[in-house]
Amino acid sequence: MTTTPASAASDQDGDSTVVARPDRATRAAGLLPADSALRRATLITVFNSLGNGLYFPLGVLYFTRIVGLDATAVGLGMTMAGLVGVAAGVPAGRAADRWGARQVGALLWGGTGVATAAYVLVHSYAGFLVAVVCATGLQMASRGVQGAIYADVLPAATRVEARAYLRMITNVGMGVGGAFGAIALQLDTRGAYMTVILVNALSFLAPASMVRRLPLAAHVVERVAAQKEPAAVSSWRAVRDLPFLAVTVLNAVLVVQYTLSEVGLPLWIVERTEAPRWTAALLMIVNCVLVALLQVRVARRASQVPSAVRAMGWSGLLLAAACAVYAVSAGLSPVWAVLALTVGAVVQVFAEVLSAAGGWTLGYELADARAHGVYQGVFGAGFSAGMMAGPALVTVTAIQHGAVGWAVLGVLFAVTGLAVRPAVRWARRDGEWRGEAVA
Repeated sequence: MTTTPASAASDQDGDSTVVARPDRATRAAGLLPADSALRRATLITVFNSLGNGLYFPLGVLYFTRIVGLDATAVGLGMTMAGLVGVAAGVPAGRAADRWGARQVGALLWGGTGVATAAYVLVHSYAGFLVAVVCATGLQMASRGVQGAIYADVLPAATRVEARAYLRMITNVGMGVGGAFGAIALQLDTRGAYMTVILVNALSFLAPASMVRRLPLAAHVVERVAAQKEPAAVSSWRAVRDLPFLAVTVLNAVLVVQYTLSEVGLPLWIVERTEAPRWTAALLMIVNCVLVALLQVRVARRASQVPSAVRAMGWSGLLLAAACAVYAVSAGLSPVWAVLALTVGAVVQVFAEVLSAAGGWTLGYELADARAHGVYQGVFGAGFSAGMMAGPALVTVTAIQHGAVGWAVLGVLFAVTGLAVRPAVRWARRDGEWRGEAVA
C-alpha cells in the first residue's frame, strides 16, 4: 500500500482533512492526536467508551435484580443476540460499501442508542429478547463498519497507530465509566440503573450525529476520483476471499485471549488458586494500565505486513507462556500465587498489544480497498465470533481441566500465531486476484 503525503482533502460536505505529520498519528509521547480526523474520532470514542464503561458492570444485574428475569435465561438471550450480531456483520459491511461507511455507521449507532434506551421499558422476557437482540445485534454489526470508517477517514500511513490510540482512549474511557457505574451499583435502585441505561444510550446517539461529519482522508478522495470500475464489482469479494478468511479465523482464535482476563482468570483465581479474590481486580488494572502505555508504541512497529506477521507469531508464543504461568499458580501459596498471576498477566498484555496491532494491519492491508466495508465486516464478524466462543472455550479447558486445559489453550495460541505467516503468504500469492498488490 502506498503512503499518502501530508495534504488537504475535501469530502462531499466540504470538510477537509489535514494530515499534520504523515509519519505519526499522535504527538506528546502518544498522548494526543496529531491530525484533525483523529481528534474527531477521539471525541466520538470518548463519548461511546464512557457510556459503555458505565453500563458494563450492571447490565446483567439490571435485568435480573430490577426486571426480575432468570439469570440463565438472560445469558441465553444475550448469546442469541450475539449470534445475530455476528451474522449481521457482513451485510452491514456490504451496506457500508454501497451507501458509505459513515452513513451506515451513523444509522447503526443511532439504532443501538434507541434499542438501548428501550431497556428501561422492558417488563417481560419477550420484551428483553426484542430489545437485547436489536441493541446487541446492531452494536456488533457496527464493529466492521467502524473499521471501514477508520479506513476512509484516517490517513493510510498512520491508520494502525491511530487505531491503537483510539483503543487506548477506549480503555481509559471504559475505566472512568466503570468507576461511576460502581456508584450506581452501590445505590442499587431502579432509578440509578435506569439513569445509567439512558446515559449509555446517549453515548451511541451522540456519536451517531457526529460520525457523518468525519472528513474523508486524502487517499480515499484520490482513489474515488481515479476509480473507473464501480465499487459494486468487488462488493462481496471478502466472502469468497479464502486467504483473507483464513487470516480472519486465525485472528478470531487469538481474540479468545480477551476472555482470559474477563472470564477465565476470575474463575481460575476463585476456584483453583489460593490467591485472594481481589487479585482479579488487580490483574484487570494491570492490563488496562499497560495496554494504555504500550499499545501506540507497539502499533508503530507493526504497521506493515511483515512486522504484523511477526507480531502475531510472537503474540501466540507469549500467550502460550502466559497460560503456563497461570497453570503454575494453582499450587502456590497466596503470596506466590498473586505474584505468578501478575507475571502471567504482564506477559499476556504484551501478547495482547502485539496481536491487536498485527490484526489491524492485516485486516486493512490484505483487504481490497474498493470494498473495505464488507472486508471489515468479515473481519469484525470473526472478532465477534472469537469473543463469543472464548468463555466456553476457556471454561471447558482451563477451568475444568486445570494444567492440562491450560496446556491445550497454550498450544492452540502458539500454533495459531505461527500459522499467520503461511496464511499471509497465501494472500500475497493471491494478491492479483483481489485486484491490487498486497504490500
